[in-house]
Amino acid sequence: MSAKLRILVPVKRVIDYAIKPRVNKAGTSVETAGVKHSMNPFDELSVEEAVRIRERKKASVDDILAFSAGPAKSADVLRTAMAMGADRSMLLEHDPEKEGGELEPLAVAKVLKAIVEKENRNLVILGKQSIDDDSSQTGQMLAGLLGWSQATQASKVEFDGESVNVVREVDGGVETVKANLPMVITTDLRLNEPRYASLPNIMKAKKKEMKKITLQELGVDATKRLKTVKVAEPAPRKGGGKVEDVDGLIGKLKELGAI
Repeated sequence: MSAKLRILVPVKRVIDYAIKPRVNKAGTSVETAGVKHSMNPFDELSVEEAVRIRERKKASVDDILAFSAGPAKSADVLRTAMAMGADRSMLLEHDPEKEGGELEPLAVAKVLKAIVEKENRNLVILGKQSIDDDSSQTGQMLAGLLGWSQATQASKVEFDGESVNVVREVDGGVETVKANLPMVITTDLRLNEPRYASLPNIMKAKKKEMKKITLQELGVDATKRLKTVKVAEPAPRKGGGKVEDVDGLIGKLKELGAI
């Protein structure tokens, strides 16, 4: 591929996947105080894939920029991204506690569009969803705002001359799509196995650039369009029933209207 890749990798700080979320007392959100946070697992795949593209040398990578929007503590996930191999990072500080909640997917897509234009990116690789709100909307919205090609739920990414082949997971199998740069790719779990950030790389990451910006600098309107009415735990699962034999099973299914 003759064009040099200028990759943007958005990452999000979320409650660690190993922690069971709890609804706060007000029933308005998930409790985040005193809870372990880490990088969204799907975003780890994105960082890993960006670094692997460079390592495979199938395409020329000019720069890998990691980006996050969130509280000041989001700097931690950016440092992890740089320790994994990102060249530099950028943090848009947005405190949900002070700003009336997290940025909505459309606002995030608008922010990313501004970063793409500001930093002259031609490839965006991001997780297909974040495990906190599970919206799975940002990548698609970003591609729409930019007017770029998109490939979602990628399980394999290959460069072929001037185009990119992406194998994506669909119900009952896989689908291969082909597109030219610039484009947006969202990552799925089978794409790769993210590396651990080694201690030497963690130390090196401290010397890499981390720029802080604001919504005002980007000129993005993050006005909320959605209102969370209520957040509740799933209802307890009801216990199953037992039958003595096959005839009993058939009778029970008929009783429930299943057959």
